[in-house]
Amino acid sequence: MVTMREVASLAGVSITTVSHVINETRPVAPGTRERVLEAIEETGYTGDAIARSLVTGGTKSLGLAVSLVSHPYFAELIAAIEGEATRAGYSLVLIDTRGDAESEQAAVRMLRSRRVDGVLLTPTSGSAALPELRRLEVPTVLVDRLTVAQDTDQVGPENVQATSTLVRHLAELGHRRIGLVSGTPGLATTDERVLGYRLGLGRAGLAWDESIVAPALDPLLGRVTGVVVGGHQVLVEVLRTARAHGVRIGSELALVTYDEVEWAELVDPPLTTMAQPVEEIGRTAVRLLLDRIGDPTRPPQTIRLPPTLLHRRSCGCH
Repeated sequence: MVTMREVASLAGVSITTVSHVINETRPVAPGTRERVLEAIEETGYTGDAIARSLVTGGTKSLGLAVSLVSHPYFAELIAAIEGEATRAGYSLVLIDTRGDAESEQAAVRMLRSRRVDGVLLTPTSGSAALPELRRLEVPTVLVDRLTVAQDTDQVGPENVQATSTLVRHLAELGHRRIGLVSGTPGLATTDERVLGYRLGLGRAGLAWDESIVAPALDPLLGRVTGVVVGGHQVLVEVLRTARAHGVRIGSELALVTYDEVEWAELVDPPLTTMAQPVEEIGRTAVRLLLDRIGDPTRPPQTIRLPPTLLHRRSCGCH
């Protein structure tokens, strides 16, 4: 590994001067700074991020703990987060939580061992990592799955009003028996979308009927004319069930779904979806975290970004 001493020798300066250039701890004359930077480029010097963090108090890195298999849009979310972090001069350390609380806690502790300056977390149900991060006062932003508590910065999609809009859309088409295929139990997003479904029924003058809310389509067939799907996790199984029973989506059963999927326009009929502002969520999360790092005492913020209704033919419209 190239050392700082070798960089200093090549540039004809002291090790202290090289340190000041790298860590920006003291102004260095432009000509001297240029020689040091050229020496760094020529030697490929990368330095020791952990050692440098002991001097500067930070590693210029952010940690992201997220389940890499739980949502197809997470690839887009990660790209948005990394892009915004890079623009701000930070690197991103990504660790898979595998969607369970034990792995999540291990992932967060691994990030802490890497001395990241802050953590972006998509919490699991019953997260044990979040209380630990709060207790240790690690700058943290929750992404996508938000809590009702207002003591942590968090950013995600608006779920309640958006799901209400999906129900209202079906009601405006004349449907009076509108079922819900809910998402993964125990997640905050699932609970919020169920609440939005109930709100939409009330606004449409329709009664709440617990018997037409289910985690799968099977028990709803023959009992509803329209269905709201609570998320991508159950969407594929809903479509598979409809096909297995010979139910034609769009004509025999109107369908709308929360979450846009990349193949929504490729199926027949194309799917009416509520698309989350994934890129904006990622960028906003990074900005929130950098603000928290810069000012640890500022009041926490909760930001909910509205999804967009993408109207296609699965709802029965032509």
